[in-house]
Amino acid sequence: MTRPALPWRRCLLALAAAAMLAPAHANTPWPAKPIKVIVNFPAGGAADQIARAISQPLQESLKQPVVIENRAGANGNLGGEAVARAPADGYTLLMSSGGMVSVNPHLYSRMSFDPAKDLVPVAAAARVLVFLVTRPSLPPANVKEFISYVKANPGKLSYGSPGNGSSPHLAGEMFKTQANLFALHVPYRGAAPALQDLLAGQIDYAFDPGIALTQVRAGKLRLLAVGSPKRSPLFPDVPTLDEAGLRGFDADTVFGFYAPAGTPPEVVAQLNAQINRTLALPAVQERIASIGGEPQPGSPAAFQQRAATDFQRFGALIRERRIAAD
Repeated sequence: MTRPALPWRRCLLALAAAAMLAPAHANTPWPAKPIKVIVNFPAGGAADQIARAISQPLQESLKQPVVIENRAGANGNLGGEAVARAPADGYTLLMSSGGMVSVNPHLYSRMSFDPAKDLVPVAAAARVLVFLVTRPSLPPANVKEFISYVKANPGKLSYGSPGNGSSPHLAGEMFKTQANLFALHVPYRGAAPALQDLLAGQIDYAFDPGIALTQVRAGKLRLLAVGSPKRSPLFPDVPTLDEAGLRGFDADTVFGFYAPAGTPPEVVAQLNAQINRTLALPAVQERIASIGGEPQPGSPAAFQQRAATDFQRFGALIRERRIAAD
């Protein structure tokens, strides 16, 4: 009669079985299943458009589906938290503006996660410019006239943004500080609804992250300036705000991909290489350029350094303007 295995013998057998299975699991090539990219802003915005431009060629190179999921709210925090809490296996990524890492910690006294610790940078995707656009029925035809007009009508003009603390909002506050003027800020849940109200004449102007450029070309909006250190190749005749007299004006942000902290370095490196390769494709470059952005390939370390620099400069503006999340 066979004796039942003693507890310690059962443990040894279980450990042996696990040891036999472990190499096969560890050697499973990545990716072995679909990859989900959570976009922490609504559909139609800059982050969403960049993610969708990159996802198709990326899934072709990785030979796995890349699925986009929009999870907006709390200035990107809801989507950021979802990725921070996801398994660190390379199958859940975040596409976000740089603001969630460099701005939100200044806006929220409490966050349910720490972007700097709970996420790792994977790859920058695009440098996103902001464009000062107005409804065409406003009299000013250039920046200097516009500044004079707003100063002559303090508090009577309003501007929209994708939300408190978003990069277009910070651009608007930077503009008010440097031009020494006052206008009412109207926050929206994303850039697309802000654009809709600008087109409808419900607000007077906006610092747009590029989704309004089609309307500019159609003559439905007036483009006055670029909130970037250099002019946009799409509109070489349109001056920067620096050229218009607001010295050093720079509201650019870098959008990119993040992964949960603890994601294997080799997976991060592979993703970085594939995303950089994708950014070199003419079709992707054209798609990013269509919203006024510029492809921004580079290493995870360079992406992290840019976030650190923006953390300092935007933090100073937030404190000066006493900007809050609510």
